Amino acid sequence: QVQLVESGGGLVQTGGSLRLSCTASGGTFSYYAMGWFRQAPGKEREFVAAIQSSGGSTYYADSLKGRFSISRDNAKNTMYLQMNSLKPEDTAIYYCVASRASTFGTIIAGKNDYWGQGTQVTVSS
Repeated sequence: QVQLVESGGGLVQTGGSLRLSCTASGGTFSYYAMGWFRQAPGKEREFVAAIQSSGGSTYYADSLKGRFSISRDNAKNTMYLQMNSLKPEDTAIYYCVASRASTFGTIIAGKNDYWGQGTQVTVSS
């Protein structure tokens, strides 16, 4: 059983930056592709970004390309999401996911093996 714990959320002004972390325990981190989702109040959960188990390939939601960057450090069992030029519409709970799937499509579809509890990101205008 893999446990995922997100951190790094908080309150930031428009145009600011945050770096989210997701630390995994209870499994072999390097076996899993990882990703981020978010859910804003009153909206459906949406895919943000994903990264392959080796970190060699990444995938982003089209609307977030250029502002968000996903990375991982397998030696630290940790994945990151660097968020720049934040906007009020980025306000959401951000969730970390882990998947044994070999394709990004499975992650994007939300069919992930493990989910974290989420961390709140609030962007003030």
